[in-house]
Amino acid sequence: MLVERNVQILNVEAVGEAYDIADYYLKKTGMIANDVRIDQRLLELVYSLFDSGVRNRLLLANKAISEFERGRH
Repeated sequence: MLVERNVQILNVEAVGEAYDIADYYLKKTGMIANDVRIDQRLLELVYSLFDSGVRNRLLLANKAISEFERGRH
């Protein structure tokens, strides 16, 4: 599914899948509370990486995880 966001076209599925992958990993490692709420900081990281040109969902997830973990220390 494509959604227009400002001037860019955003692939919602890639962002959603990358968020799900990163969220699952971070919950399993205890970096995020294991509840059903969306972590805004992680979602913003995924969106900003997507906006910077990263389109691969696995690469998006891995980069978001790395940045999230760096921000926690």
